[in-house]
Amino acid sequence: MDRLSVKKILTEEIVDTDATVKGWLRSVRNSKKFSFLVLNDGSSQENLQIIVDEVLPNYAEVAGLLSGSAVAVTGRLVRGGGKVQSIEMQAKSVEIIGKTDETYPLQKKATSLEFLREQAHLRIRTNTFGAIMRVRHHLAMATHEFFSNRGFFYLNSPIISGVDAEGAGEMFTVSTLASDVTKSPKTKEGKLDFSRDYFGKETFLAVTGQLEGECYAMGLGAVYTFGPTFRSENSNTTRHLSEFWMIEPEVAFADLDEIAGLATDYIKYLIAYALEKAPKELEFLINREDATCEKNHMEILKHVRDSKFMRITYTEAMEILGKVDPAVKKFEYPTNWGDELQTEHERYLAEVHFKMPVIVTDYPKQFKAFYMKQNPDGKTVRAMDILVPGVGEIIGGSQREDDLAKLEARMDEMHMQKEPLWWYLDLRRFGSVPHAGFGLGFERALMYITGMNNIRDVIPFPRTPKNCDF
Repeated sequence: MDRLSVKKILTEEIVDTDATVKGWLRSVRNSKKFSFLVLNDGSSQENLQIIVDEVLPNYAEVAGLLSGSAVAVTGRLVRGGGKVQSIEMQAKSVEIIGKTDETYPLQKKATSLEFLREQAHLRIRTNTFGAIMRVRHHLAMATHEFFSNRGFFYLNSPIISGVDAEGAGEMFTVSTLASDVTKSPKTKEGKLDFSRDYFGKETFLAVTGQLEGECYAMGLGAVYTFGPTFRSENSNTTRHLSEFWMIEPEVAFADLDEIAGLATDYIKYLIAYALEKAPKELEFLINREDATCEKNHMEILKHVRDSKFMRITYTEAMEILGKVDPAVKKFEYPTNWGDELQTEHERYLAEVHFKMPVIVTDYPKQFKAFYMKQNPDGKTVRAMDILVPGVGEIIGGSQREDDLAKLEARMDEMHMQKEPLWWYLDLRRFGSVPHAGFGLGFERALMYITGMNNIRDVIPFPRTPKNCDF
């Protein structure tokens, strides 16, 4: 008999028929003459209750199973009793596929998220992580669907890079030189001789796919990357990972206003998709005992989905923040023109002042990347961040500098070497056009939509400083 998924059974309300299900036991409750097995196969947030009668030949062995054991059950699907109509199975046979013992770390009692991070290989069997990973899947599908429907082409940008695109210097080196530094080849100056390394130069794990995206947008018109990126920043906050996933669209013949509109539509699409495809998962995550998000989180998401996004300049944002009465809200960080917007500022603008998502544009050039389009004032660049209630900045983007002379002057200003980016400068020499793009950290979007407050809980195997066990 073909196996049916729990999701199919419950969604299609399949009853009065025999079926086979396979999965892992969430719990076993025994009485004198029968037992209740609660089975989950990963397909759904919901479980299937199975009633096992003592007439089964292997009843004693089944009744003695512990949580986490894997079984295959064939039986009759029927409507359950009680006030809430449900579907359950009356077992005719139970095959024990894989047992657990008393050392199984996921017991029925509540288990902390911190403990589950130490059990990353097993935590997917919990209700919480099953919900998170199903939402993650839906948001990945929504991403491909959104951009494909708009005529974008999916680009696989390289994971190994020879340039520091962000200029932050927080990159992992990729090398085949001897791990023992004393045995590695050196230059006359005593530095590692990367000319003798695998690629003949110093190389890194990429922090972005943007620059390569710009190359392909110059021929395909509109592309997007969706892949892993890496930062060696020594940060242990709830918002940082050493390895994370980025979505980065790049559009030729587009300006900042167009890319801001695209980013707005994309955020709304992600939220709408999650609400449609995974409502039970979201409800579970928001209502669980250790949830830290607002109890009206679903309403907040719907508000963002349906809202107009306010647009202001960085200068206007600083003017608003500068007028806030310290007795009402005291900021930890300064709010003078030229200071960077911090999360507390972003959340105040989105949650308190405007009570809606906010697009902030035209930032001071001194704390923005070299490739951003310079405004005529000589002080600001055509950059934008999208701020949402509950999180703050969720998307960052810009119009790119398409003028070769201005780009080279900015690189000189920042004391950047031009030689490693000769190919990037070529884009401005050969058929240069206005173009723009943005970046969305996939895990941060997941945190926002699921209401989770630690980025380590929305990726299967988190990589952070001193943590690479799985």
